[in-house]
Amino acid sequence: MPSFQSLPGFREFYPEAFARRHHIFRLWRKAAYAYGFQEYDAPVLEPLDLYRAKSGEEVEAQLFSFTDKGDREVALRPEMTPTVCRMVGARAGSLKRPIKWFSIAEFYRYERAQRGRERAFFQFNADVFGESGPEAEIELIALLVQCLAGFGLTAEDFSIRLSDRDLWFFYLEALGFTEIQARSLLSAIDKFEKIGDDAFEGYTTQHGELAPALKAKILEFLQVKSLVQMEAALAPFGSDKLAKRLNDWRQVLDGLAAMGLAPFVEVDLGVVRGLAYYTGFVFEAFDRKGDLRALAGGGRYNDLVKKLGGPDLPAVGFAIGDVTTGLLLEQRGLMPALVKFADVYAVIGGKAERTAAFADIRALRAAGWRVDYAFKDLAFGKQFKAANESGARIALIYGGDELARGVVKVRDLTARQEHDVPREQIVAAVRDFLAHG
Repeated sequence: MPSFQSLPGFREFYPEAFARRHHIFRLWRKAAYAYGFQEYDAPVLEPLDLYRAKSGEEVEAQLFSFTDKGDREVALRPEMTPTVCRMVGARAGSLKRPIKWFSIAEFYRYERAQRGRERAFFQFNADVFGESGPEAEIELIALLVQCLAGFGLTAEDFSIRLSDRDLWFFYLEALGFTEIQARSLLSAIDKFEKIGDDAFEGYTTQHGELAPALKAKILEFLQVKSLVQMEAALAPFGSDKLAKRLNDWRQVLDGLAAMGLAPFVEVDLGVVRGLAYYTGFVFEAFDRKGDLRALAGGGRYNDLVKKLGGPDLPAVGFAIGDVTTGLLLEQRGLMPALVKFADVYAVIGGKAERTAAFADIRALRAAGWRVDYAFKDLAFGKQFKAANESGARIALIYGGDELARGVVKVRDLTARQEHDVPREQIVAAVRDFLAHG
């Protein structure tokens, strides 16, 4: 018989792994709901041309794409941005603005599987459509902080590195560069942190030697790490575009500071997000302590909805993946080790006690509690061991003495305390304990 295994880069989620994945998704959803975002979903299979329209034909090398039985060129979605732009664009006239949507979905990219990167992965995506001002960036960056801080991570664990492609374009224009030259330089800036001066080879190959004085000004601007430094660097130019952009920066940073999020935010002009469709502020969540580095990324993409056939609609969004989030939580000791599959565990003495317990078990389950019990008659010691392994907070003990007295003994499995409850009050007693105990 053949031995089958999962394909490279595709994960299997056994119950323990699934419980940890659910933990991540649950806290992401909690954050999104707290910020007033609405959840949506979309097809996993899309026309291949949707991704060509966004990123060009070179994107196909990273896609799981094929021709279907209807002779259509299709692809498994590698990201959500083109899809959500198509969906919002189709109903933009009837949607109340700002449009605040989020999703948690699986994506597929045909690339080499490695630590922190899989061929099939989940992402939390959040986007704001219809708001052209910095208010959208404030909302999304605050949400991104909560998507990580909700797990117990602090400003010592991660930061949000904030940059601005528009600011770079205006700055390079003030230095005398054309738009084509500026785009080439942004590509170099994007790579500079990783490879240093070699990042400028593409520019020199395409446009000729970069004057040392201009290169020095670019590298100097790259070192700006605060609004004060930014204002000083831009003051000599007297540019209206730069002055207006500085006001946008003040609004974003002041808004985040007012929310108490200043410790999480860093000015870092080395972040330009290589994707050409970004049109303004860009940002990344960054691992301060470890080697995971970029944990999430996003930015403004005002032209994409129109490019994909919709109306001219401003947009900002970000995505954060489950793979790097899970690794980060494990590194920091914040991933729950216990797989909890029960709230309540019924410890049952014998046949008569089982008959009584079954009625209560059914009532508790109908009320929404996760209740488990041993299928076979086991010694109490083995049942209590199973109760602790289940993650249950309380055990309900059905022994002969309890049955004779018409009560259930309720044991707090954490505090090791117990008390009797009349059987007819057990649902209310469990509800009260799990809500306040």
